[in-house]
Amino acid sequence: MIALQITSLKKFMYQLLANDAFDDFLLEEATINTAITYTIDGHINKDFYPLEVRDSVQLPYALQPWSEIKGLCYNLIKGKHTPLYFKFVLHLKPESANKLLEQAQMDIDFTQLKALVLNIRYDGTTATLTTGTAYHTFVLSKDADTIWDKEIQRFLADKQIPFEPLA
Repeated sequence: MIALQITSLKKFMYQLLANDAFDDFLLEEATINTAITYTIDGHINKDFYPLEVRDSVQLPYALQPWSEIKGLCYNLIKGKHTPLYFKFVLHLKPESANKLLEQAQMDIDFTQLKALVLNIRYDGTTATLTTGTAYHTFVLSKDADTIWDKEIQRFLADKQIPFEPLA
């Protein structure tokens, strides 16, 4: 797990909310604190959909794709006043997580991995990103954590989002 402070909030917010840079993620949870506090649970309510949709490939994830919810989050954040606070908990899509770990030639049973997580927190002045790895069961190896930490730093650099590690 690492923590990174974003040093160009404008570039980061553009990539997060207006561009497709984070479209390979799913939203677990969002909290946006402006004049009121908005809380979004990213878990999909499959019972909302007709049976033929529920059981099809139209709902491939248990969480809402970021690409489908970022517009709502953008509308809640934009305006004359800066938000007091926001937090997003994102998961890398499972197929992307598996591909990342396969490319690293990880000797891991992918069914043990629950998620590669990216926590984004804005406190009114700074944005901090924290990585995490969630498993279904206890594992001894921390290789997946290390690979995920390096991948996020590479990802930010590729997207030209300036950051610095926090101690």
